[in-house]
Amino acid sequence: MPLLILLLINAAVSAVAFTALWLVGLRLKDVSFVDAWWGPSMALLAWSTLVQSGVTPHGALLTGLCTAWAVRLGGYLLWRWRKQGPDRRYVTMMHHAQTVRGWSFAKASALLVFALQYLLAFVVALPVQLGQPMAAPLGPLAVAGTALAVIGIGFESLGDWQLLRFKADPANAGKVLDTGLWRYTRHPNYFGDACVWWGLYLIAAETGLGAWTLPAPILITVLLTRWSGVPTVEGRMRRKRPDYEAYVARTSSFVPWWPKKA
Repeated sequence: MPLLILLLINAAVSAVAFTALWLVGLRLKDVSFVDAWWGPSMALLAWSTLVQSGVTPHGALLTGLCTAWAVRLGGYLLWRWRKQGPDRRYVTMMHHAQTVRGWSFAKASALLVFALQYLLAFVVALPVQLGQPMAAPLGPLAVAGTALAVIGIGFESLGDWQLLRFKADPANAGKVLDTGLWRYTRHPNYFGDACVWWGLYLIAAETGLGAWTLPAPILITVLLTRWSGVPTVEGRMRRKRPDYEAYVARTSSFVPWWPKKA
């Protein structure tokens, strides 16, 4: 199948899914559940590619790893949304769009949330799309990429679990988590996320065509460290946690490293 046709079909499949969720959001008057679809939307693109291009060694590996990451992350974020309700970030965004820009809820949710995530997910998922059609034997890059992706999934999962345990203890109210993985990086979950996509890129790069998807892991890293990830969390933590500045001073922002001595 021509590559352009494959990508167009993938884009259409993803558009249908995001449109359906947008309609759900209109009914609920809440869009924050879209984060739970972020991972699964990319797994959907991987599976759509696999169905169209047939099973290749790299395709099976990419699809399997992407699905494992997506199910874990999507399930966790869906559980969190059901437990905590609307995310304040999205509530603020929608309120600003409606009151300042004068947009309707439908327009604001479509353009600022669902369409944006649709486009970003498609670009980030390019390695699991372009890394499949060309059959090639598995080699050192695939081994390294698999190891990095598995480490990333484990790192992200453990970081989320440690944070959940910390928040579940009432004695930790107002405190900063600085044990476990959080002793070595302020954002182990985001670091793990980045590792997953750099690992998937390495696997895809071994097929030749997938090597051209380098902008994808760069994009997800920038999103996590410069846009929707680290800046959002740290801005909130600085306002709510008096001890957070001291934690920032001694703890690596992203890549795990030994804490600085006081």
